[in-house]
Amino acid sequence: MSLRAWLALGMVIGVIGWWFSPSSPRAAPVPAHVAGTSIECRLPPLVSPGDSPRQTDVPASLAPFRLQAATLKPLAGFSVEARVLSREDYSVGREADLSPTDLALGWGRMRDDDVLSRLDISQGGRFYSYRWADQPPLPPPEIVRSSANMHLIPANEAAAEALRRVRKDDRVRIDGWLVEAEAGDGWRWRSSTTREDSGAGACEVIYVCSIERQ
Repeated sequence: MSLRAWLALGMVIGVIGWWFSPSSPRAAPVPAHVAGTSIECRLPPLVSPGDSPRQTDVPASLAPFRLQAATLKPLAGFSVEARVLSREDYSVGREADLSPTDLALGWGRMRDDDVLSRLDISQGGRFYSYRWADQPPLPPPEIVRSSANMHLIPANEAAAEALRRVRKDDRVRIDGWLVEAEAGDGWRWRSSTTREDSGAGACEVIYVCSIERQ
C-alpha cells in the first residue's frame, strides 16, 4: 500500500473515532417519552453555588411521573453543581429507554485539574471507575463522597437537548428528582439516595427538569 493510501486510511479511522467519541456533534439517543414534549417539570430546592449536591424531601403534592417505559416514583429532590468527568451514551437495554446518557460528575476537590490529572477515569456498562498510578490524589473516601455516576432521564425536549450538548470538563448544574422506575412487568431501577456509597446500586437515577452549562 502506498504512503498516500496509508495516510487516507489513517484519516478515515481518525474521523470514525472522533465521530463516536464524546466530542462528536452527533445526536445522542432521545428516549421516546420526550418526543414533542414541552411539559414543565417542578424544580426541587436548588443547590447554592459551590456547595455539595443538595438532596431534599419530596413534597406530598408531587405525584409519580408516568412515562411510556415506566412510572417514576420520586424519592428525593436533587440539585447538583459539578464538573463533567466523563460522558457515556447508551441505546440498548431497558435503562436506555428512559436514560440515554450517563454523566460521571465531580464536585468539591474532584473538580480540580491537579486532582483529575492524576486519575484515569472511564465509564461503561452503566458504571464509572477511576484509577491512580502510585498514590491517590485524594483520600479514597473523599473521592467516593465527591463524585458519582448519574443516570439522567430528561423530562422534556429542552432537557434532552441540553443534555445532548454536555461534554467532558463542562461545568453544569442539574436539577430534578431522584427516582425509582417501575414497569408494569415488575422491572425496577432505583436511585441511590446517599453520596457515601460505591459499587452496584450506588448511581443516582435522576428525572432531570433542568440542565445548565455554566
